[in-house]
Amino acid sequence: MWRSPGLAWQTFHTEMNTMKSAKLLLLAGDFVEDYEIMVPFQALQMVGHTVDAICPGKKKGEQVRTAIHDFEGDQTYSEKRGHNFTLNATFDDINAADYDALVVPGGRAPEYLRLNEKVLDIVRYFDKAGKPIAALCHGPQLLAAAGVLKGRKLNSYPACAPEVELAGGTFVKLDFSDAYVDGNLVTGPAWTAHPAWLAKFLEVLEAHLAAKAA
Repeated sequence: MWRSPGLAWQTFHTEMNTMKSAKLLLLAGDFVEDYEIMVPFQALQMVGHTVDAICPGKKKGEQVRTAIHDFEGDQTYSEKRGHNFTLNATFDDINAADYDALVVPGGRAPEYLRLNEKVLDIVRYFDKAGKPIAALCHGPQLLAAAGVLKGRKLNSYPACAPEVELAGGTFVKLDFSDAYVDGNLVTGPAWTAHPAWLAKFLEVLEAHLAAKAA
């Protein structure tokens, strides 16, 4: 049955308002993938959650540069300069225990963020606490370096599959528009999977918040 756009939005808004608001932590770094930070940062706020984006060595109001990774028929992704992204929280001020879930976008950033022990400790905290972790594209590089993938099933950008396997995880092949859930862990191959990845993350987050409130 046809519904007007206004009615459809009203229904969506009502449904989303049934979920308790969460406080989410987003790990950023220079040359994080443009879409993979911009879209979840905005979309998760749009449905009522608080999202704090942080980067080691940077403060609230400072920026990270982004990279646009595209799929243009080459054997791997192409890379172009993206937007500047403004951080809204200071890395040194945050306490991971104050957050309900962790978001890890891909791009170039995970390559060097995994060298920071404080970043790895944040990842380990969320894993040990059983809180939702949403990682996309190259994001699982951080999870592998943190040593939290043993026995887990997940997806990532395909070129990261060897790192997933070496870290003790099982790489699950997916279409580039799909995402995978293993307990509290939600993963996907690239920004092309945003609709599925975000939808599955919200389901896992809602279940976590409900269990927390019970």
